[in-house]
Amino acid sequence: MDYYQNILDATTRHRSQHRCKAYPFGDGVSLGVLAAAAGARRIVECGTALGYTACWFARGSTVASIDTIDFDEQHVLLARENIAEAGFNDRITVHHGTFHEILPRLTSGYDIAFFDGFAPSLQDLNLLASSLRVGGMLISTNLGLGGRETAQYREMLANPATWMTSMMAEGGRTAVSVKLKA
Repeated sequence: MDYYQNILDATTRHRSQHRCKAYPFGDGVSLGVLAAAAGARRIVECGTALGYTACWFARGSTVASIDTIDFDEQHVLLARENIAEAGFNDRITVHHGTFHEILPRLTSGYDIAFFDGFAPSLQDLNLLASSLRVGGMLISTNLGLGGRETAQYREMLANPATWMTSMMAEGGRTAVSVKLKA
């Protein structure tokens, strides 16, 4: 059952009206399961949209605090409303700004980092890797988008000295990786 289908549907309507690229990861249930299985206490998300995936992370790990980042002011406002309505206002903080502005300001040691922006860059990977604890999980979406830099991102995730990675969702466009060393 998708407890936050209303947010997913609102995001689709919003994207059409706002003509933006707020494409939420459509399998929130899986994110909730991963958060629960990891026993996540701290989660950072890059790409809030209207709050669908943040709510699933909060549902999956009832003890987690979630920091989620979006650069679009309207998305931030709508996400805050949806998160409050879902009852997670006390555990989800929505940050307004770019990933590159906000991530370095947050305290590292996250259990899960989730990238759901457009096409991930090497700078994104470096910031996300530094935000995760060793043994933390990185979930990277949109690996089929972009060009050379996204291909390099995928190559970095395939480095067995640094990451244990499975291209496990969306036909290889989403990777789940465990950080192996600092």
